[in-house]
Formats: sequence, C-alpha cells, structure tokens
Amino acid sequence: MDIREKGKLGLTGLLIGAAAVILTVLGNPGNMGFCIACFLRDTAGAMHLHTAPIVEYVRPEIIGIILGSFAISVATGDFRPRGGSSPVLRFIIGFIVMVGALVFLGCPLRMVLRLAGGDLNALVGLLGFIAGIGVGCIFLSNGFTLGKAEKQSAIEGAALPGATILLFVLFLAVPSLLLFSESGPGSMHAPVAAALLAGLLAGVAAERTRLCMAGGIRDIFLIRDFTLISGFAAIFLAALIGNLITGSFRLGFADQPVSHPMHIWNFLGMTAVGLGSVMLGGCPLRQLILAGEGSSDSASAVLGMIVGSAFAHNFSLASSANAGPGTNGKVAVVAGIIILVAIAAVVTIKERRKA
Repeated sequence: MDIREKGKLGLTGLLIGAAAVILTVLGNPGNMGFCIACFLRDTAGAMHLHTAPIVEYVRPEIIGIILGSFAISVATGDFRPRGGSSPVLRFIIGFIVMVGALVFLGCPLRMVLRLAGGDLNALVGLLGFIAGIGVGCIFLSNGFTLGKAEKQSAIEGAALPGATILLFVLFLAVPSLLLFSESGPGSMHAPVAAALLAGLLAGVAAERTRLCMAGGIRDIFLIRDFTLISGFAAIFLAALIGNLITGSFRLGFADQPVSHPMHIWNFLGMTAVGLGSVMLGGCPLRQLILAGEGSSDSASAVLGMIVGSAFAHNFSLASSANAGPGTNGKVAVVAGIIILVAIAAVVTIKERRKA
C-alpha cells in the first residue's frame, strides 16, 4: 500500500475513534462506543438466545456496520458472493473467539478504546492479543489455510445482510418480540439514529480500507508492513483525544468501566481472540465487513460468535465486571486455546503433506 492508502486508513481510524467517543457521550457504556463482541452478545440476548437480563438490546451499530459494508460493496462492484471454505471450522473458531472476548470483556476494537480511556487492563489484553497473533503467524508461515472460497449465488451472499434488515424492521416495528435490558450495560445505549449512522459510516469506511485489528499486527510479523496498523493507531489517538476532552480518561487498573483486573485471564482471553482471528483471516470487525461483502464464510464465523455469546452467558463463561471470570470461564478459555492450536496444527500438517 502507498501513502494514500495509509492516509485513508488513518482517516478511517480517526472517524471510528471519534464516533466511539460520541456514542459513549450519547449513552453507550464507558469505553464501549463500539464493541463487536459486546454488541453481538447484547443482540443475541435481545433475540432470547441467552438469559442474562443486563445484556439484552439490539445494537444498531452492528446492523449499520453490516449494511454499510453491503451497500458500498454493491455500489462499487466489490460485492462478490463466495464461500464454502471450511464453514463448520469457521463457526467453531468464531465461537471460541467470542468466548475469549467475553472473558476479556471486549473485542480488539474495544481493547483499543479501553486503552484510550486509560484502562491498563486492556494493555495486558493487548499483549495477549499480540501473543495469539504471533502463534497464528507461525502456523500461517507453515502453510495453514482454511481453503479457497468458491463463487456462490447472490442470494447466499446477501443472506446475512437481509437477515440484518429483517431484525432492524422487527426492532422498530414489533419491539415486543424482543428483550430489552432495564439495567446494566444493555440498558445503556445511544439514540437509535446516531448508533445506526455511526455503524453505517464505520461499515463503509472499514470496507473501503480493509481495516482490521488483527491484520495490522499480523502484517508486521509476516511481511514487516506497518500499513494496516495505522488504522489501529488512529482509532487510539482519536479516542484518547476525545476522552481527554470529555473528561472520560482515567488511567489505572481499578474501577474501569466494564472491566476486570485479573491479568492472566485478560491475557489468555485475548490470546484466544488473536489466534482465532488470524485463523479466520480477520478480527471480529473484519468478519462483519466481509460478511457484508458477500462472504458466507465470514457469515459462518459471525454466527459462531453469536452462538458463542449466548453459550457464554447461559453457561457462566463470560467475566463479570471487577470480579473477572469464574471457574467455567477459565476452563473454557484454556480449552478454547487448546482447540484452536489443535485445529491449526492438524490443518497445517495436512497442507504440508499435500505440498
């Protein structure tokens, strides 16, 4: 990529970082202007998929991201329905990525926003994220791949964006079918119009620039390319400035919003997210963008994340703020990392034998 591409990534990062701060000021939970993991979890709760009453709300930001990516890809000719590349494995990996994110309490995007708010627990998560990506890059360097996607029908590629539109219609027209938190993070949200607009803008910008939290670090490891990481840095910078202006910056480990100080589990939770994201070919945000572009493989990963979020809350795998994960969550994140390594190892061995 040239300087122009780096500039576009920087502008995209500034846009998303600024939008995140604005959404928080307008009502989203602290340091959670955008969080793919948290917002998929809240949406799963709204659809009765889990029973945690404090995290139930259809997040318009998720709808906006998918539809923004879908709309701009159709408009520019980048909508290319494709899939069939290990969909079940992608579902499983997406499931584990979500469990790791909910043990940490945030996706890679929220990790950056938490850092920009002064939450040093997110720094521990970043180290785990880097470690997971590093392990994933070892497998990539040795031939790991989930296979080549094949061309599919337009209806296949449009299935997830279409389902997203239907959900939004139900959210507006028949809200009685859905659940809404009366307390906790799920009850805290920006106005629908602002949230949807922010999601649409983020979806359009991220689709145009291939913004990816995991991809930036992966490219540094594999090809010494610092282009994608510029978007990561710009999100941090914009959110940091916004938090300083609004008085939301608070440096430290303790008393951070929707966060816990159990360092080993912050580290391991994001290790699972980093490794799984490399195996999938992108972070949770990137999976939403690719699903909007028509990738049914990424749609499989997104569905795995949704089911993973429901499973995490139904079986007490997710961490609680301040207290961190319970025994179930600790076992789940370690088991998840083992499963990811096993999948990567088996696939890599198979590919090397084929070569």
